[in-house]
Amino acid sequence: MPNITNLQTFTLTVTLNNDNVPQFNYSQGGSTTTGSFVVKEPTTIRYYLVDKTEKGLEFIGAAFTTPFDNVIDSVELGQDGNGPYIDLIDSDTTVGKTGFRFILSNQQNNLTVLSPDPEVINDGPQ
Repeated sequence: MPNITNLQTFTLTVTLNNDNVPQFNYSQGGSTTTGSFVVKEPTTIRYYLVDKTEKGLEFIGAAFTTPFDNVIDSVELGQDGNGPYIDLIDSDTTVGKTGFRFILSNQQNNLTVLSPDPEVINDGPQ
C-alpha cells in the first residue's frame, strides 16, 4: 500500500429525534455536508464521532455495498485528542465509487446502529 499522507476529516454528529430515531449529520471544516467525498489522490478519509444521544455510541466498523471493488483499501479505528474516529484508507488506484454505512454499538443494549449511506468516489490516478 502506498504511503497515504493526504488526510481529509469529517465530523459525524449523532442526535436523537423526538421518536428516539438516530439522526446523522456530517460536517467538514464547520460546514454541513453529505459525508461523501471525491478522492483525487491517495487519501485517508477520517470521520470523528460526536455522540449527542447519551446512548454511548462507538464506531465498530463500516459495511460496504461493494466490498470487493478495491475503492477503499482498508478501515481502521482510532482515537486522538479530537475523540474517536474511523479511517477509510483509499490509495485511489481503482476508479469507481462505493457506498458504505458506519456500524456503531451502544451502551444501552446489544443492537447495532447503521448510518445513512455516504459514498467515496475515486477519480483514479491523475
